[in-house]
Amino acid sequence: MWTAVKIVRVYTGSDNRSHFEDLQIPMKAIAQGERVSQRSALIPTAGMLFRENPLGRSEEYHTPKQRQFVVTISGAVEITCAGGSRVFGPGDVLFAEDLTGEGHSNRELHGPRRSMIIPVPADFDIHRWCEARA
Repeated sequence: MWTAVKIVRVYTGSDNRSHFEDLQIPMKAIAQGERVSQRSALIPTAGMLFRENPLGRSEEYHTPKQRQFVVTISGAVEITCAGGSRVFGPGDVLFAEDLTGEGHSNRELHGPRRSMIIPVPADFDIHRWCEARA
């Protein structure tokens, strides 16, 4: 049974550089007759879009335009920041909120990479959401 969803947050640290933080989003069991499913607390969103990045695309360090979840659907990308490098593939969830400072870079490894981008409202607090129960 899925008891938590793993999300990697990219944020701007006090050193004005981007870092990774591993988060666990708790799931709550929901009974539906004899079946039991799992769900997280509701995520407030400000829309959703799909994006395709071609293989070989590589960017210099940059910051996202908005705070957003990035869910990799297919392909793979390596994200690099002051906190090191990590590879994200199908099913991985990144929460990008390093809107200031040095930012991060990305290098497409397998592609094209297809992603679902889910912006969140300005007042969304991912740590409070992590603590919320469905």
